[in-house]
Amino acid sequence: MAQTLLREQHLDLYYYMRLNRSLEERMVRLFRQSKIVGGLYSSLGQEGISVGTAYALEARDWMAPMIRNIGALLVKGCKPRDIFTQHMAKYTSPTLGKDGTSHFGDLKTKHIVSPISMLGDLIPVLAGVGIAGRYLGQTIVAMTWIGDGGTSTGVFHEGMNFAAVQRAPLVCVVENNQWAYSTPVKRQVPIRNLAERAKSYGIASAIVDGNDVLAVYQAAKDAVERCRAGDGPVMIEAKTHRMRGHAQHDPAEYVPKAMVEYWTAQDPIGRYEKYLTNAGLWNEKKKAEIDARIERELDEDQKFAEESPLPPAELAEQGVFCDGCHEIKARWERPVEEVTPPRCSIEMDGWTVEDFGQLENIETEKMESVAVSKLAPSDQRSENVSGDAKSGVRSGGQKNTGAKSPARHPLRKGKN
Repeated sequence: MAQTLLREQHLDLYYYMRLNRSLEERMVRLFRQSKIVGGLYSSLGQEGISVGTAYALEARDWMAPMIRNIGALLVKGCKPRDIFTQHMAKYTSPTLGKDGTSHFGDLKTKHIVSPISMLGDLIPVLAGVGIAGRYLGQTIVAMTWIGDGGTSTGVFHEGMNFAAVQRAPLVCVVENNQWAYSTPVKRQVPIRNLAERAKSYGIASAIVDGNDVLAVYQAAKDAVERCRAGDGPVMIEAKTHRMRGHAQHDPAEYVPKAMVEYWTAQDPIGRYEKYLTNAGLWNEKKKAEIDARIERELDEDQKFAEESPLPPAELAEQGVFCDGCHEIKARWERPVEEVTPPRCSIEMDGWTVEDFGQLENIETEKMESVAVSKLAPSDQRSENVSGDAKSGVRSGGQKNTGAKSPARHPLRKGKN
């Protein structure tokens, strides 16, 4: 369902994308001045994904960003000074200077779970957040991001399967930026579209142009609404390109120049500026006002960060273990009686396995066909598949009744 944005919302998307980029440009200069003490990972060219997806969330929803999702943090309410001070390990940072990268969150007000460096681990965590919210009666949606390389980890598959089985209200955004450090996508997976993996979990998916912020927002909004309605998780694959190396130390000389030139022409901010102009949503004066506002905010917050002190030495031993320093309390939005006995119970009938999982009318030649296909050349394998269709058996041992395949969910985009 198409979502109509107001003029101010259209301008919001530009503001956050430009703020994201300008903030990172300043941090690159600070990094080269040795004022940033940790790693710095560029999201150049991917701003439309972070901003477009996060903008589809509501204040009550939860998210867990990764290293290239500064735009999502800004949309969720974090200030540039939080990003500056965090990367500069200042005492005024969200982690009081104990971390030099993007590992910070806000569980109480902004509903942000801190990034986890082990790729894929955020997926089961956010699935759990969504399930917990449902249990407490909160109609929340959880969202997290992962790169194309991260989808090759075991925990990615375990987490997505867990979310699918539990019908967790989880939106997983796969940022396919073509490179897992220096490994191209085609060298790590045998499929072109990573969203095809959603089929194996039985969940909805969408493929979207990651450099079109409006298309990203629309796909994310559809996914969020589907999750909030209780229809289970959704996987979104956003096609884009990582315009810099893995981090500041990586010159990315392995990326073909022609590929860089192609994706440079697809820059999400440049494309969106043209859209705003052609749609009559702004003029040069309005653009200049937004750009000037961004520079004022960044000047103020960078000054604050550079003048902030480093943490005192004694802080190192504090906050290592929780000794009652904060209270963890569930926020119920439904009567507790609804989820406790005797009103809540599991009827054993619900655990009955229909037809005991048996296979019916499996023909012996099917097994022979599979055995031959392992050795036969590609053209002969195609003939074997055709033979299966003629014999009335589909891949997976299901009898072909001639019925049409189930209709694809409207959220599913792109070719199968």
